[in-house]
Amino acid sequence: MPPTKPDVAKPDVVELPQLVTERLRLAHVRPTMARSFAEFMVRNEAHLRRWDPPRPAGVGTAAHWRSQLATAVREFRAGAALRWALFDAQSSERAPLVGRINFTQIFRGPFQSCVLGYQLDAGAQGKGLMFEALRAALDDLFSTRGLHRVQAALVPENERSAKLLERLGFERIGVARRYLFINGAWRDHVLAALTNPNFDDKRVQG
Repeated sequence: MPPTKPDVAKPDVVELPQLVTERLRLAHVRPTMARSFAEFMVRNEAHLRRWDPPRPAGVGTAAHWRSQLATAVREFRAGAALRWALFDAQSSERAPLVGRINFTQIFRGPFQSCVLGYQLDAGAQGKGLMFEALRAALDDLFSTRGLHRVQAALVPENERSAKLLERLGFERIGVARRYLFINGAWRDHVLAALTNPNFDDKRVQG
């Protein structure tokens, strides 16, 4: 019999990356996590409102997230994004979501850079979990994915996030005025960046 072609219509059949830390399991997002994502957004609506752009309709439904997560898998295949779902190390992907990490706008060529975004459940704050997760995710981004630079943006009032990025080695590079529409107004954002000290320049040389 001839070999069968991969079923590209079913993103769940793709072997997607996973990382394990002392307390967490980071799994690349997939449509089977839709309910966990919907419940996370509903549970953290008030907690995240201060830092997030306006949410699309249906963000608290599994149907919305099935579509979003299927798109995320396609973006991963195309090398355009890398999105992690954070779970307790001993739980399944249908367990409550601890948090999420997104590396989006991945550009190769002479730029080799991306944009970082992350969210942590209100009940998981103050335990060092996002530091633990980001340290593993950034190591993977630099050592396995081979990127040179990652940039993050945060409102100046988000002191917890600023301290987290500082602990991870990010450097403040400036302020973007009226950068994003957050919580009813255009907000200034602090820009911070981290570069890969072990980047292989041969990746961008002709």
